[in-house]
This record gives sequence, C-alpha cells and structure tokens, in this order.
Amino acid sequence: MAQVYALLIGVDDYPADVSSRPLRGAVNDVVAARAWLATRGAHVAELHDAAATRAAIVAGVRFHLGRAGAGDTALLWFSGHGTELDTSDPWHQRVEAATGRCQALLAVDGPLVDKELGALLDATAAPGAHVVAVLDCCYSGGGTRDPELTPRHATPRPSWPAPAPAGRDATAMAGHVEPRHALLAASRLTERAYEAETQSGEVRGVFSRALLAAAWAAEPAASCRELLTAAHARVRRLGVPQHPMLWPEAPGGPTDRPLLGGAEAAELSPYLLRLGPDGWEVTAGAAHGLPAGDAARLAFTVTGDGPEGGHTVRARAVGTTRTLVDAAGWTPGNSRRAYPVAVSELPLPPATVTVDAPAAPEAAAWVRAAAAASPLLRLAEKEGEEGRRAAPGSSVLRLAVTGAGARVVPVGDDLPSVPELPLRGPRDAERVVDCLTHLTRWRQLRDLDCPASSVSSRVSVEIVPWGEEEPCRPGGEGEYLFSYTGGPGRWREPWVSIRLRNRSGVPVWCVLLDLTDSYAADSVLFPGHFIGPGRVGHALDGEPVQLSLPASRPPRPGAVVRDWLKLIVAEGELNTVPFHLSPWRPDAVPAAREGTPRHGDGVLRLTRPAPPGGRDAGPATGAGHGRPGRWATVTLPLRTVVPVSGRGG
Repeated sequence: MAQVYALLIGVDDYPADVSSRPLRGAVNDVVAARAWLATRGAHVAELHDAAATRAAIVAGVRFHLGRAGAGDTALLWFSGHGTELDTSDPWHQRVEAATGRCQALLAVDGPLVDKELGALLDATAAPGAHVVAVLDCCYSGGGTRDPELTPRHATPRPSWPAPAPAGRDATAMAGHVEPRHALLAASRLTERAYEAETQSGEVRGVFSRALLAAAWAAEPAASCRELLTAAHARVRRLGVPQHPMLWPEAPGGPTDRPLLGGAEAAELSPYLLRLGPDGWEVTAGAAHGLPAGDAARLAFTVTGDGPEGGHTVRARAVGTTRTLVDAAGWTPGNSRRAYPVAVSELPLPPATVTVDAPAAPEAAAWVRAAAAASPLLRLAEKEGEEGRRAAPGSSVLRLAVTGAGARVVPVGDDLPSVPELPLRGPRDAERVVDCLTHLTRWRQLRDLDCPASSVSSRVSVEIVPWGEEEPCRPGGEGEYLFSYTGGPGRWREPWVSIRLRNRSGVPVWCVLLDLTDSYAADSVLFPGHFIGPGRVGHALDGEPVQLSLPASRPPRPGAVVRDWLKLIVAEGELNTVPFHLSPWRPDAVPAAREGTPRHGDGVLRLTRPAPPGGRDAGPATGAGHGRPGRWATVTLPLRTVVPVSGRGG
C-alpha cells in the first residue's frame, strides 16, 4: 500500500542575527497541516523553531522523506521567512533568468538555497516517489513567507555565505526540463508572502490557510493544480498582494497528480472554475484562444461524476487570462473548490466578405440586405477592408459580381471557387448568401479547434496503404499525398485503411469527419464510437477507403482532389448533428424554403440533446450522455492526384 511521508517545518522564533522580524503564524500553519494529514494516515516528522536548522532540514529530506519508494508520496511543507541572495556565479545567473539572484527558504540558522533544495527533492523522487513541496515564504515561486499582514521576508545578512556554484546536474526549482517534483508556492519569485490574524485571533499564513481550506473541501483525487487554483482564488478574494504559483505549469507530470499521490488524471482539464474576487470565473481567456468579443454565446460544462458534473456556466466577460461566468440554473456547492470544466458551446468566428461590384451597386445592395440577419457573415464596406475587419481565426471570402452573375472565391486558401451564380434580383441574392453561409460553415468545421486541450494526444490517426502495415508519413507541409496508378483509360484510385489508435488508459469517444473540396462534411468513415484503452478503431469497419475524384472530375493527368480528415476526440459522446454538410450545389433548395433556419446562430453545441420524454430538470446522467467533457481535434490534409506521366505511386 502506498505510503505518505511528510516533513513539516515551521519557524517563528528567529535569532536576531538571522532575522529581526519574528513571525507568529508559521508553526500554526504546520500544526494545521498535521491535522489534515492525520486524516490521510501520513507519517509525519516536524521541525519547529530552534530545531529547524539547515542541517536538520537536509537530514529530514534525505532520511525521512527519503523513505518514500516507488508509488509513495513525499511532502515537504515549509512556513517561515524567505529571502533572496545575490549571486555572481554565471551558471546560477543563467538558470535564475535575468534576476541575478537566488531564492532561499530561511532556516533558523541561515538560508537553504533553491538549487540545493531542488536537488534534494529530485533525489527523493528518483526511486519513483511522488514529491511535492509547499513553500509559504517570500519569493517562494523561485523555489524557496511576509499587515495586520506581516511579510515573511528576511533581509540577507553579510555573515551568510555566498551560494555555492551549482553543478550542471543540480536541479533548479524552476526551469528544469524534466521536472520530478511539484512546487506549490505562496508567491511569485519576486513577491513577498504574508501572514495575518484570523477572525478567531489565530495568526496564519495567508497561503497555507487558503491551501488547507481547499484541501479539506476537495475530493481525494483533486490534483495539485486544482488545489493551487482554488487557493489562489481565495488569496485574491482576501485582497492580499501575492500570487500563489504552481511549478511546473505545463500539463502532465507531478502537478496533475493528487497532492498526496495517486494516478494522474486520465484527461487533463485545461480550464478550472473557481470563485474569484469578482464572482465565479474560469481560468482561461482571450490569451488561451477564447472568443473575447462574443462572450454571451460561450459556455462551459463541469466535468466529472460529482453532483456538479454536467451543470453549465455561461460566460459574461472574457478577459485576457480569465472568463467571468454565471451559473445557469444552479449554484456551485463549494466556494473553496476548483471544478474542472470544458467548453460545451463555442461561438465560431464569422467570415468576412468583400463584395466586389464596382459596376453593379444595386446587386451589392441585394446581397447586403439578404446577409444582414446572418451571424455567420460580416460584409466589408470596401476592397481591402476584409483584413482589418476579420475576426481572429475567421475566413475571408470575396464575392465578385459581374453582369448578371456572382462568383464566390475563398481568399488566402488553396480551395476552388464555386460556379457562378445568377444575381438578377433579391431572390437570387438569397441563393448567393446561402452559398457564402455554406462555405463559412464548412471552413468553421475544417478549422475547428478546442483551445488549450491535450485530449487529442490520446488518439493517433494512422493512414495505411491497403494491404500494408506501415503507416504513411506526411510531407514537409504536413499533407499526405496519394496518387492514382495505371494510365489513361485504366486509372485506379489509391486505397487505404485508416486506424484510430487509443494510446491512453481510458476509453475515449471519437468521430472522424471527411471534409472534401466540394464543401461537404460527413462522418461516414467513423460515425462516433467509444474506443477502449489501448484498442484500435477502424474507418469503414476495416473496409478500404477509396481516395477517388468526384464523378464531376474524370481522372485526367494533373487532376487533383483534396480531403481533410478531422478527428474529434472527447471524454463523452458528442452531438454530431453540427458536423454534417452536404456538398454545395447551386440547384439545391435553399434552407429557408425547406422550413429550417438559413443561417443558424454560429454556435457549435457539443452537448447531446436530452432524450424525449424526460421529466426531471437538471444535468443529464449516464455515462457519456449530456457530458462531452474535455475534447480536442486533429486535422490531417490529404491530396490525391492523377500523375502527369508514368504509372503513379
């Protein structure tokens, strides 16, 4: 059975020659941490005040935390002063970025520098232990506490020895390319951390108190990232000028495992819902690819199987790094927690359309009137304006009007234009707008992506020549190239098999779309199924996929057809209705005349609709139903050609 070993260090009573500012809450912090750890069966060792010397801390890491073996957890918790030291050592300066200073936690007899502590912790992790450091001191974001708020900072003393040069194998608490331990720090490496008196009169470290509140409220499997996010929100709500930090920040690894050990989450959530100083917020914003100008149509769904799972929050303001949200018909149960969420309704960027009609102003007016109600189209007023008006990630179309007709031309893309359409009056303008809308929806699907999602790495797409085993490799621009074989009168299209390989340890739901250069999209290749852990799904149930030209393009030397395979991977079953488009046909009945909305509202809704006849309000239940969870996409461009000469390959 996995064991937890914890070393708790709290220093309030510093000698005057080390720090002239004693603390009052550091020992209280570790006593509170011990109470929480007692409920988890941890093996706890403590060092308070005079016992917390540099040598005792080093020995505690080596010989107490060092008892942790593979699968065990080693937790170092330090509350006390932090400091920073000048260093002239060139290696230190490179690792410490541009600051030229080292961070250190302050033992009762002097500093323990971040490099030394980092190397000790990584040595503890070497046998396979999960190692976490919680540091509640000033400058702790660099690896090393400051009222009411009392700063936990000690001014360096001339008697302290200069930091020893770091060997190239020593591990910094930040910047190591292969992190072996997680760091939950009270502040940035340039900030002070604080302690304050609680309503009951007890003095506590602001960060320690916030982190323990999050730990008591969280599920046992909550990751270090979730706990730090919840603690960060509480510190901000208190108005304390410090910013708790997590290292390493990249997804995966020790920060995405529970604080006291356990398996990393099968699928990592890029977003967390927490209660911030301005209300509930999601920890992502425009810097992460969310649409800042269209917040009202953006929504997130809580993932997981807890009571909040499946509930939705809607955005009201997208900031640079966070999105303020409102709960839709429910109230989050615990303000001390951070809830993983995933995008469930995503507004897609409209296309910007330049109408080039210098000799047909009346025809241009018909088109503008027909497109006025479409959220998918944004018409530019004049030539060249499309680049300035285009929304991030949106496409650009050009409508060239000549005589009594109009041609839609995609801009900045290797895509075919569509046949010229008649434009003799307002009725024809509706058909032109239908064409613009169709091409916009197609390109929205082709370019669809979920910002900051890592779920796609769980599944790989393998395109294999029929009858062979080795997958093809894309060319230099990421495109897969296939050729007809044979010759005139006996051309034969290439056949391939397509495999979807689940490389993760959990089931994932997949749909594989084929988007063609006829502006069609369908899921016939792999309509949407779960693929088990380590299993392989086959397109067309293992039958050959024929990469052929459409009937309208006979196989002649130099003929080309393009496809885009779009894999959508999710934790739960998605609504696939938005992923289907028929090929664009000028003679098709306009959508409005079929009794369905012509334009739609430009929002991709991934949650499956509830089954008919349901009586209970609230989130859908059942595995995969109503909870798409985290999702991501992978796009593979294909080009199939008829060779100009020879037999093809």
